[in-house]
This record gives sequence, C-alpha cells and structure tokens, in this order.
Amino acid sequence: MKKILPLVFALSLIGSSVQAQRVADVKFAPGNYGTMVNGTITGDEYFDYKLGANAGQKMFVELNVANTNGNGTIYYNILPPDSDGAAIYNGSINGNTTTIDLPESGDYTIRVYLMGNDRDAGKTVGYNIDLSIQ
Repeated sequence: MKKILPLVFALSLIGSSVQAQRVADVKFAPGNYGTMVNGTITGDEYFDYKLGANAGQKMFVELNVANTNGNGTIYYNILPPDSDGAAIYNGSINGNTTTIDLPESGDYTIRVYLMGNDRDAGKTVGYNIDLSIQ
C-alpha cells in the first residue's frame, strides 16, 4: 500500500496540470447579424465559440490580438457541425480574417488557440473576434 500512494499522488499532479477546454454559445442581439466577443487564452488552452447557421449562409470571422505577454501567436479554426476536430478553415494557414460559405446547417465552432512559443511557454493572449452570419 505504501508504494501505491506516491504513484496515485504523482498521477493526480499530472492530471491537474491539463488545461480545461472552454465553450461559449454565441447569440446575436435581436435584429443583428453579428457580434464582438473577447477573451484570453493561455498556453495550450483553447476556447470554442459555438453558433448556429444554415447551409448557404456566409460566416465572417476576424480575430485580433488585444494584448499579450508573448508574441501574440493566436489563431482560430472553423469546425463544421458534428466535427471530430477536422476544420473547414484553418487560421494558422489561411490567416485571421475570412468569409466562408457554410456547407451545411447546424452548430459551427470557432476554436481559438495559441501556437509556437506562446503555447509552449504558457503565455497569455487577449483577443477580440468580430463574428457575423449573413
């Protein structure tokens, strides 16, 4: 029993260092087709913004750094409804501003994340996202 306790303690420390995913539903004010959201992300965290849309609509997303204690290496991906993590838009490849035609109806996810030294060194990046669906 004495040998098991240190192992259990070590495993609990490893588990506590994993960053939790954060999720928020995006709602537009009545009569509006867009909104601005903001937040912060640190290290290997990611933040999912979920919003419903219909096939054939266009989604506009623009991500800007508000402040950072690193390099501001922040991106987003757009995931289609029921995605297993596969993106239909990858900001680290295509840039932090896009207008994309939506292929199907359902809840889309805009996943914000860090890369490079900001992610690896646990830096924090504040951001603003301008979102709209038309």
